[in-house]
Amino acid sequence: MNNEKFNHLPLPSPSFYSKDNEGSWFRSLFVHKVDPRKDAHSTLLSKKETSNLYKIQFHNVKPECLDAYNSLTEAVLPKLHLDEDYPCSLVGNWNTWYGEQDQAVHLWRFSGGYPALMDCMNKLKSNKEYLEFRKERSQMLLSRRNQLLLEFSFWNEPQPRAGPNIYELRTYKLKPGTMIEWGNNWARAIKYRQENQEAVGGFFSQIGELYVVHHLWAYKDLQSREETRNAAWRKRGWDENVYYTVPLVRHMESRIMIPLKISPLQ
Repeated sequence: MNNEKFNHLPLPSPSFYSKDNEGSWFRSLFVHKVDPRKDAHSTLLSKKETSNLYKIQFHNVKPECLDAYNSLTEAVLPKLHLDEDYPCSLVGNWNTWYGEQDQAVHLWRFSGGYPALMDCMNKLKSNKEYLEFRKERSQMLLSRRNQLLLEFSFWNEPQPRAGPNIYELRTYKLKPGTMIEWGNNWARAIKYRQENQEAVGGFFSQIGELYVVHHLWAYKDLQSREETRNAAWRKRGWDENVYYTVPLVRHMESRIMIPLKISPLQ
């Protein structure tokens, strides 16, 4: 649902989402209300047992250069992934299939947080092969952007998986000040989306565009995606998550992505 604004839409009642209208309405009276907090939402929502930092990159490639871009990427990035001197690892690499065309998406994990990120950046400044890679890559790009992300504490940590799969990256731009409420609702709702192992990872931005959430899902194909999403609506409680989170969203976007050969998520 690209470019949809929710601000001016009339808010439907909870019964709109549920076949059990009366029960859903009654349960909605007791949904936990989020209290104001003075803590940073990064402290409240991210995992305490890890210090992982994630970087997501969006590269818009010249259409005639996409194959060459993919070949160059597949030749260079795995070397950084495997080099123990660099505290970073590839989580996933994709081309967008539906959504922005001729686009590559890369997700990196930095084990050790910001110090690991800075360590990598400093080492790459003297990595001649990587500098040559960046120079060659720049000739193929129309634009690029990135964000630094933390992972939600209640989501799975992304782990390599065998394919073939397609991946959906659902991006939500929230109203400022609503991240805690979003997290509280999804912490209760994620259980409704685990049965088919479709939940890969959930992240929120720290640097770059703020109040942005990314949910990453895996499906066997588009038909499996439709069936899995429809099944969620038959579970009591899923409708309430939608009802209480839709008003928090300013804009949302869905990308369907195909893994590159080097992607740990296949």
